[in-house]
Amino acid sequence: MTARTVLITGGTGSLGYRAAEAILRADRGWCVVITGRNAATVEDTARRLGSDAIGLQLDLASLETVREFADKFSTNGLPPLHAIVCNAGIQIVSGTRSTVDGFEETFAVNHLAHLLLVRRLLPRMATPGRVVFVASDTHDPTKPTGMPAPAYTTAADLAHPTATDPEGTGPSGRRRYTTSKLCNVLTAYELARQLDTGPYPAITSNAFDPGLMPGTGLGRDYHGIQGWAWRNLLPSLTVVPGLNIHTPRRSATALARLILDPELEGITGGYFSGRRRIASSADSYDRKKATDLWTTSNKLVGQSATLA
Repeated sequence: MTARTVLITGGTGSLGYRAAEAILRADRGWCVVITGRNAATVEDTARRLGSDAIGLQLDLASLETVREFADKFSTNGLPPLHAIVCNAGIQIVSGTRSTVDGFEETFAVNHLAHLLLVRRLLPRMATPGRVVFVASDTHDPTKPTGMPAPAYTTAADLAHPTATDPEGTGPSGRRRYTTSKLCNVLTAYELARQLDTGPYPAITSNAFDPGLMPGTGLGRDYHGIQGWAWRNLLPSLTVVPGLNIHTPRRSATALARLILDPELEGITGGYFSGRRRIASSADSYDRKKATDLWTTSNKLVGQSATLA
């Protein structure tokens, strides 16, 4: 008999699917709702996960679609919603793309859409509840990820960037990705503060770094030698000790723990790399950046900065 529901965005991809699989395999009475952009794909994926999984279509590139999804989301016939995993994400290697709302797509999909989804679902979450934002160690310029350092200016600038890289060097698309991951960590921390002092103190908010997972769809736009290395070379490094390079299954098991482990109940405002809670980047603790991001982003998605 299932007793709790978890919503996982991007559940058709490697990490989201494996996390859903790990939660269901733990046999702790969970129903898993996964989302994806393609209705047929997400429904087929849910069928493969079994009778305790449900697939729902969700396009994070449209804020109106996110609103409609959240407002129609119902656990009628399902256990109460106890957890949300904000996992879906995109990386645009080069160029600038805008959503139907006119926002830069990486910032909109990886950050704004998930903020809106969580804000709309919070009033319907059961307690104790958990929210997890899937971030990345690429948000931290001190980590040897091979990715350009984030360049957080203001949330308004990130929503409507100029065509050039914020720092004038390096590929804009990849830098926007690392900056969006910084936004995920800033949001996880600020939400934790807001929840702790607001009307939902029994709901926690944490950020999770799955490490580098080569071969997954995140690098689908890589070309040439970079694409070849992503698909063929880097996966072999998952067996090398000490590297933050993992298979999706290994990272998913660590992600599922943030939802399942009773020892983590009440733990909030943390950053987990795999199974370890560690310090995140210096910028992720910048309260001025966090306040700007929280206030501006909520305004952009039509929410009050105060939880209600």
